[in-house]
Amino acid sequence: MISDKIKSILKTIPTDPGVYRYYDDKGEIIYVGKAKNLKRRVHSYFNKQQQSRKVSVLVSRIADIRFTVVNSEMEALLLENNFIKQYKPRYNILLKDDKTYPWICIKNERFPRVFLTRKKVNDGSTYLGPYPSVMTAKTLLEMLRQLYPIRNCKLILKEENIKNNHYRPCLEYHIGNCKAPCNGSIGEDDYNEMIYNVKKVIKGNIQEVLCDMKSQMMAHAAKLEFEQAQVIKDKYDLLENYHAKSVVCSNTAYDMEVFSFEDAGNSFYVNYMKIVEGAIIQSHSLEIKRKLEESPEELLSIAIVEIHQMNSDEETDAFDASLHEDCKDTLNVSIDTEADALNVSTIMQNAESKINRNIKEIIVPIELSINIEGVRFTIPQRGEKREILELSQRNAKQYRLEVEKLRTLVDPERHTKRILNQMKEDLKLPVLPEVIECFDNSNFQGDYAVAAMTQFVNAKPNKSGYRHFNIKTVEGPNDFASMEEIIYRRYSRLLNENQRLPDLIVVDGGKGQLSSAVKILQQLGLFGKISIIGIAEKLEEIYFPGDSIPLYIDKRSETLKVIQHIRDEAHRFGITHHRKKFEKGFIHSELNDIKGVGKQTAEKLMLELKSVKNIKEASLETLEKIVGKAKAKVVWDYFQNN
Repeated sequence: MISDKIKSILKTIPTDPGVYRYYDDKGEIIYVGKAKNLKRRVHSYFNKQQQSRKVSVLVSRIADIRFTVVNSEMEALLLENNFIKQYKPRYNILLKDDKTYPWICIKNERFPRVFLTRKKVNDGSTYLGPYPSVMTAKTLLEMLRQLYPIRNCKLILKEENIKNNHYRPCLEYHIGNCKAPCNGSIGEDDYNEMIYNVKKVIKGNIQEVLCDMKSQMMAHAAKLEFEQAQVIKDKYDLLENYHAKSVVCSNTAYDMEVFSFEDAGNSFYVNYMKIVEGAIIQSHSLEIKRKLEESPEELLSIAIVEIHQMNSDEETDAFDASLHEDCKDTLNVSIDTEADALNVSTIMQNAESKINRNIKEIIVPIELSINIEGVRFTIPQRGEKREILELSQRNAKQYRLEVEKLRTLVDPERHTKRILNQMKEDLKLPVLPEVIECFDNSNFQGDYAVAAMTQFVNAKPNKSGYRHFNIKTVEGPNDFASMEEIIYRRYSRLLNENQRLPDLIVVDGGKGQLSSAVKILQQLGLFGKISIIGIAEKLEEIYFPGDSIPLYIDKRSETLKVIQHIRDEAHRFGITHHRKKFEKGFIHSELNDIKGVGKQTAEKLMLELKSVKNIKEASLETLEKIVGKAKAKVVWDYFQNN
């Protein structure tokens, strides 16, 4: 029987490649798996028709699911390997041996060898990889040997032995697979140049190598040495088609931690990754709730302390599993009190004791004021560290989406209630703005005047409540009078029909439009019963009746986003209606009855002279200035003869 918690989590899993982790009821990882498509793979475990007995036992013990998103299936394979070594899950050990993934070693010696190994020895050699399969590594190594004839023998090539002709070239030299550094056929500098290019190819930095090959190929072709040019071209094509790089296992064996965040207004989501010897071995996320509009710098500093407190108590796994535990409440690590929020600096004083002493570098996306002895904070701009930071940021974003979706599934009304309560607080409203109506005017220099009203119910568009208005009593471009007309028509009708009034009215415009709307509400006896505000588009200023000083709401605030959304909807809805009416005026005007006058000519005349009456009364010279002599003569003759 699948628990409600697992059912909810299954609905939030993305379709990206990544690694999933199963936890038991004690918060311990019992299985780690990889997937090209996380959603499809994890769902397959809970399909009873496809379950074996072993899988059934595993599924029966799953109490929580966590996952880490990566860029490719290969990275998922490598990250899975890292997690299995770190956590040693029970069910993985039953199925996997203790083999490690292969590396390509460039030996620290004179005339270095390049070979495959599963063991990393601390002898100064360079290790590149790891690779998800031996076949992948062998294929790459074979390609490198085709490109660069480096030695594969184990001879100790001392300079004096080479000078004394101590060695004789082997078969590899005679068939072209080796340059024979053993007898001095290639110097150390030229050989090291090949090794330098080998490193660049393995790391994926191949453009410089390709350019050099292309130059050699063109040089041979210019000398009509087409066979040599073809040999280089074959190598060029082979290298151009090669690409292999992973950010979950670095070529450099450094230890560090990575923190990134996703800022969502009241909620601040942080992702943490721990890297040991260039491999990601831990990854989890948390949420911090804002209390007093703390800055991202403050919240990220708090997150660093929170995570290290968990790690220092050796409860990282239980902490990781507990993040999903209470969706009906907070699902976060929050600042408990306003006093805590005000004393962020006090919290930071204890940070140094919480840092793992093995970690000398912490990667972050922004500059922090926190200083920890022996640890440097780095904001990478490019390279491997930047790629790992971007991977962490991607996981922070995915965690936010997961949490928001999970909360919606557990309590569909929770998100709406939170937004409405936030709007009530920000705008100082007496009631929750469950029904909001917004008005916008549109006209063309006083002609074809229309207005639009959009309606939001529970912070979402209610398109069945949208209304168009054709302005009937206003002559010329007068936005204030037009606003008075539509407000009166809308709410006098609601009163007469005894329909529900909105909780909030939003007027698109500044103090003038707001004053016009307030004037009509006073006439109808509704002022004070319905809250009303105006929003000025340029600076997104919020105006209240009787207050000349506008309110500026935080750009990240959900309150402002809802107001902008309903305003933009009113603008779009009004423009659409205005355009239709405007075009209808052209299409059905008397101008369309004139033979030889098309739509474009009619539009030019209407845009310039505003009405058919003015066109009739215009002189021939005026018409010629607008549409030219030929068209002007046709229009002039028509109206003179009719």
